[in-house]
Amino acid sequence: MTLFNGVYPFYPQQRKAFVFDVSTIIVIVVFLTFACSFLLIIPGIRGRARLYWTLRVLLSLLVGVVIVAVQFTGDWETGWVKANTSYKSFSCALVNVDIGLHVGLAGVNVTLMGNPVNQINETINYNEHFSWSFDADYDHSYSEGLERGLPSPILYVAEKFTTQSPCSVHRQYRISGHYASATLWVAFCTWLISNMLFSMPVLVYGGYMLLVTGAFVIFSLLSFSTVRNSPMCLIQFGTATLRTGYGGSFWLMLAIGLLCFVAGITVVALHYFNLDLLKTFFDLHEDKAEEYQEMSEVYVNPHFVNKGLSSPQPSKLNTNSI
Repeated sequence: MTLFNGVYPFYPQQRKAFVFDVSTIIVIVVFLTFACSFLLIIPGIRGRARLYWTLRVLLSLLVGVVIVAVQFTGDWETGWVKANTSYKSFSCALVNVDIGLHVGLAGVNVTLMGNPVNQINETINYNEHFSWSFDADYDHSYSEGLERGLPSPILYVAEKFTTQSPCSVHRQYRISGHYASATLWVAFCTWLISNMLFSMPVLVYGGYMLLVTGAFVIFSLLSFSTVRNSPMCLIQFGTATLRTGYGGSFWLMLAIGLLCFVAGITVVALHYFNLDLLKTFFDLHEDKAEEYQEMSEVYVNPHFVNKGLSSPQPSKLNTNSI
């Protein structure tokens, strides 16, 4: 903690949400724009094809938005603890607070919320982000927190992830997060390829790419889960211990990976066992059916069919008899 004329300084700064930030909101808005644009044109699709198109497009957009959005979320691993602890250095005053730790692919968020919020004539409501991405220095962010005079519980938790900490978890979390992020970007690319293949009459290859997408999603989860193989340092606040577990983003990605596997296996199985049903679902029979319906009945001059007929009146002739 630094002192300025005997007073702890306060530095106004931007707060980063521990689950959603601006990047996540931008991604969600972009995909919602695509979804709304599709819903505007869906009334122009006739028959059961409307339902099939809606189901395919919305499920595909769901997979894409989740794969991209979880890159920026901060709840891959989370933990909360309620404790009575000191609020500032060189002070014996204790506060009752809720302390949260939220680990993402690019860094950690440490949350400190008073219970109640107003204690010792201060508003205790902090949420600090410490990044370990390629263009960020975690130790530098921690040093800036020291200079800003952040509360002791936040600095205590953040110190566990520094490179100089005896816990030695910084490198494990950083490497695992980078590999998980890179694997998810590959999954996003294979998701794009699968959508392109589904737009062409090569449905089985689109199913294969969905299986590849699900595989890369699972690989990203395995990469992140490697940090659990090594023992985690205890984060102790008196008699209370802050323990973490997999958060919402982790379980959401697991659900998306399983969804890709189920969809891919279904497409491949229908290709080999019921190709007509698969083509119907992807609306590949629609044009032929409409063409047949339009050409089922035509009016022809009998003079060109049978010169021996004397009647000049046109008659209704089914194309199947021609």
